[in-house]
Amino acid sequence: MKTSDYYYELPQELIAQTPLTQRDSSRLMLLDRKTGSVTHKHFYDIADYLNEGDCMILNDSRVLPARLYGTKNDTGARVEFLLLTQKSQNVWECLAKPGKKAKPGTEFTFGNGIMTAKVQDVLEDGNRIVEFFCEDNFFASLDKLGEMPLPPYITEKLQDKERYQTVYSRELGSAAAPTAGLHFTDELLQKLQNKGVKIGYVTLHVGLGTFRPVKVDDVTKHKMHSEHYEVPQATADLIKETKKNGRRVISVGTTSCRTLESVAKEYGEIRACNGWTDIFIYPPYEFKVLDGLITNFHLPESTLIMLVSAFAGYENTMNAYKTAVNERYRFFSFGDAMMIV
Repeated sequence: MKTSDYYYELPQELIAQTPLTQRDSSRLMLLDRKTGSVTHKHFYDIADYLNEGDCMILNDSRVLPARLYGTKNDTGARVEFLLLTQKSQNVWECLAKPGKKAKPGTEFTFGNGIMTAKVQDVLEDGNRIVEFFCEDNFFASLDKLGEMPLPPYITEKLQDKERYQTVYSRELGSAAAPTAGLHFTDELLQKLQNKGVKIGYVTLHVGLGTFRPVKVDDVTKHKMHSEHYEVPQATADLIKETKKNGRRVISVGTTSCRTLESVAKEYGEIRACNGWTDIFIYPPYEFKVLDGLITNFHLPESTLIMLVSAFAGYENTMNAYKTAVNERYRFFSFGDAMMIV
């Protein structure tokens, strides 16, 4: 298939700029992947569509407040740094804007001296290797100074950093939120557990490659970015038990999905492990683990809408998106959700 096959018209005003006051009050589209039928609900209704013995797999990665604004020591010029990958204790691969002001050896100050930095190297792709210095713990300083690295389609400032974190986030390391999980509240998770729905966690640290557009027309030629994942023993055991009992494994988000499918592809089963994945899921693809997927509405021509199409079917997916536009759903990170079973 061609990348252009995944294009759909989206009015600008349907791109959600801010989170709803109540996390679970977003709308929920139920998509039956066998029939293609669509039902409109709210996210707080989701317990009605999960059964005792089903398990949900959530990504517990926590977003770094990875956007820093510093001043160049010799000129006072303002430069934005976006932390991408930790290379060693206080050394990070970063994006820098404007890059011409961040040459090797250049020094910067952040927050009136709370943190300083020195550019060590420039990589082939233009990313910088930067060493940071601070008296306090680096992550404590980052929490004071950093801003959430919101996607480029969100132009409004986020008032509360925690609204770009899931309520169950634990493992610090993502450059973007696993947004399907943003709809859950502690109360809703408890309600699901009270019903007998099991909950397991994986960690996949979301990279900025999530937002990288597919620039080739032939989908198969696209190269995915690589992201670090971990599957704990308790989650591997839970998935095996769920499958053995004939119940469903429901992935919350494309990140959890990619983690599970990567492990199953690598080892032929789900097992406790960690590593890096650059799995690219697009039609046709035979899912080895998933029985259901909870996800947001994704950008046109993105790898994420391709993954959804692989699970729900191309025609079903594109029809569901067309319906969502007609019904004025809210799209992308702070938008509404879809449950596909």
